[in-house]
Amino acid sequence: MVNRINIFQPDAPMSYDDRIKILKERKLEETRVKSTMKVYQDGDDYGSIPAPETYQFHCIPNHENGSWYGYDGWSKNFYKLMTEHPVYIDPVDAFTCRWMFSMIWFDEKSPDKGLNWNPNFPYDDLKPEQELYGIISGIGSDAHFGGDYRIGLSLGWGGILEKLAFYRKKHPEHAEFYDAEELVVHGVQNWISHAIEESERLARVERHPVLRENLLQMAQVNRNILNGAPKTMREACQWVCWFNMASRTYNRDGAGFQLDDVLKQYYDADMKEGRITRDEAIFYIACLLLNDPHYYQIGGTNENGDPLLSEFSYMVLEGADKLDSACNITVRVDENIDRKFLNKAVDYLFKNKNGWPRFSGDEALNRGFMRLGYPESLARQRIAVGCHWMSLPGMEYSLNDCIKINSAKVFEVAMDEMMSHKGPYSTQLLWDLYQRHMARAVEVTAEGIAFHLRYQQYNEPELMLNLISHGPIEKGLDMTCGGAMYYNLCMDGSAIATVADSFGALQQRVEEEKRIDWETLYHHLKTDFQDKGGELVRQMLSRSARYGGGNTISDQWAVKISESYSNQVRSVSQKYPGYQFIPGWFSWSNTIVLGKQVGATPNGRHAFEPINHGANPHPGFRKDGALTAMSNSICAVQPGYGNTAPVQLELDPGMGRGEEAVQKIADYIMTLFEQGATLLNINIVNGQQILEADKDPSKYPNLVVRVTGFTAYFCSLTPEFRKLVVDRILIQG
Repeated sequence: MVNRINIFQPDAPMSYDDRIKILKERKLEETRVKSTMKVYQDGDDYGSIPAPETYQFHCIPNHENGSWYGYDGWSKNFYKLMTEHPVYIDPVDAFTCRWMFSMIWFDEKSPDKGLNWNPNFPYDDLKPEQELYGIISGIGSDAHFGGDYRIGLSLGWGGILEKLAFYRKKHPEHAEFYDAEELVVHGVQNWISHAIEESERLARVERHPVLRENLLQMAQVNRNILNGAPKTMREACQWVCWFNMASRTYNRDGAGFQLDDVLKQYYDADMKEGRITRDEAIFYIACLLLNDPHYYQIGGTNENGDPLLSEFSYMVLEGADKLDSACNITVRVDENIDRKFLNKAVDYLFKNKNGWPRFSGDEALNRGFMRLGYPESLARQRIAVGCHWMSLPGMEYSLNDCIKINSAKVFEVAMDEMMSHKGPYSTQLLWDLYQRHMARAVEVTAEGIAFHLRYQQYNEPELMLNLISHGPIEKGLDMTCGGAMYYNLCMDGSAIATVADSFGALQQRVEEEKRIDWETLYHHLKTDFQDKGGELVRQMLSRSARYGGGNTISDQWAVKISESYSNQVRSVSQKYPGYQFIPGWFSWSNTIVLGKQVGATPNGRHAFEPINHGANPHPGFRKDGALTAMSNSICAVQPGYGNTAPVQLELDPGMGRGEEAVQKIADYIMTLFEQGATLLNINIVNGQQILEADKDPSKYPNLVVRVTGFTAYFCSLTPEFRKLVVDRILIQG
């Protein structure tokens, strides 16, 4: 941890822009160090900094295996870590501290050692079929739903303690819950208190007058919010920083909020009282985004359908632009969006080439969520605060992005069963078997989710997000086990292109063209095309009509696969009153892991190679990589119930940044969402640059890419992961 005091001469310029530039340079320094640390590779960019080598956390185990579980274990260890947490103060920043640890990364929580799940609650009976179908079950997964920051901002830490005390009297039977939550809040307050002391100490020795005054302001802001509710924009942003850092430390939670709605009231009040300038507010926004790149949404409408776009929405984009770093801002797009604002958002995408902002489709998301029986007013409140997912702030528990069913593995099981019998063989028979096995895979996944909901409180209760959710404190129940208002549980399918292309290749090459028989093809699959003639067979299969090509055989199969999957997921909800299972298509960064579960497939994919990314076609789906054809294909396979099947788009910056290029992409976004798309991620990366960066990432420390739903510095990706991104960008871009 670098001492940041007295770095600058007293007369050094220190405007807001100067300070942002300094903070950005320091961010890059920290990223270079973190890129060598395993916990920071192949995942989100974080606002954390490396911990000092002199500090080591020693846990308080409450299990014989040396780990900790449940309310008592998590609250006591969190309190200990908060109380001991090293204090980092950067006098250039608007806000104090950075997080340095996530408790789920400690060795005592190692998944490799089986310590991430409480062994007192085994689920060995579920594991065989989970492995059979390549299911990432979500059992033991944490966070991945959004809190309502307005609760915390309106109460402050002291108000939260008063609320806990009030409801403790109503529910004395849940004393363990309230004990844990109070300890968590006291832990955060201890961290804040230490930051106040350190800020005041540094202010006594800092030579630069602007930075010295800033340190004193830091101390006062934190003194004001140690117990009280924030009253100014700076206090509100600092409160958010504390919650974000504490929640990241607890279990890596990264869900933010509707940034241009929640913070606007503080900005408006400050402006009315003459307490703030526009430039100062933009500086605060940049520092908030630097503190941690949580997932935030701007734009869209409120529950009554009134637009949320305002001058403050522009200021959010300006703050992110000045920071020019990894960022996770989603612009909500509806048919009435201000086109000037949309064009401005697209322009920043071209200017910075950092993969932000993303864009979500209001109409399709709302329409799908309403199919679950919810009113439109509720659907409008569901916002983008995760890799590919929406959340009702503080109202729903969802396990978003934690659960995956590997449809390529299901396909392999079905094909192996069909070929284990004597013919005749057909794609229709294979489809029937595939549907039967997928139905069972969905049932097994639902059984795992139900198990998680019964026992997660004894494993890892959501002690931070409970504080800003509607229900847990009022009921004395964790969000995982009855505290939430709604249980809308995400169940993502993966490998739709791999399976659709495989069905398409079988129909085209085996049944229609009769260029190969079933037995010969199956032999080449099981030998991974290594026997004589295998490569010719593989090339023939890989050149069949592909999903994404534009109304091809495989496109038709993809629609069939998606519709069947959505129906199966929705059907299983009937067996679990009070739960809504919601289908999606997304692989996150599991394309490599899920691919390693599956042998060679009839689309010409080699054994154990990655599956396709999300709902995107396999790279090389069409020689011209036609954008319209790909987009139409993804729009056609949307799951239809309020969760997403994102479009991942790679563009070459050679198309320019001028008004014409911006207008073309803005028009494309509007058309895409009119056709039913739900989420759009865009990378603008030069092909030559990405190749050079792949060879030596250190030459491009500024290069940021949107890997899946998240952005990351390219240098933080492992070679295997870089290859995935490079191949996708080169072939599609």
